Amino acid sequence: MAEEKIKDEAVEESVEVPEKFKSLVESIEKLSVLELSELVKILEKKFGVSAAAPMAMAPAPVAEAGEVAEEKSSFTIQLSAVGDKKIEVIKAVRDATEKGLKEAKDLVDAAATAPQIVKEGVGKEEANELKKKFEAAGATVELK
Repeated sequence: MAEEKIKDEAVEESVEVPEKFKSLVESIEKLSVLELSELVKILEKKFGVSAAAPMAMAPAPVAEAGEVAEEKSSFTIQLSAVGDKKIEVIKAVRDATEKGLKEAKDLVDAAATAPQIVKEGVGKEEANELKKKFEAAGATVELK
């Protein structure tokens, strides 16, 4: 059997540089990686910009003329941190979700490593009441 060898070749994309930038691009090509990194930091500070890739953000809802933006009516309760009173937080989770003791304890234990969703689709008043209960138990809760 003959073995085929696959060559890894760097694919260089040819970019046409406008004449007015050719000398600048040639100067930059001669810089070392450390020098280039330093240049980027200086340009970021000088112009107040960031070279980091921008995060995709959802567009904000725009209200029509004379129309008020609709207020959010459904919330998700997310348990971010448990705090010192773990048993009280477990009780609050059981009251909010009607889960059993083991399920509530598992959810609270998981919240110690990463935020956990306690309840979804909750009205504004109920969400605020539950938030107060969790905070009274020593937990950190976010309404989303």
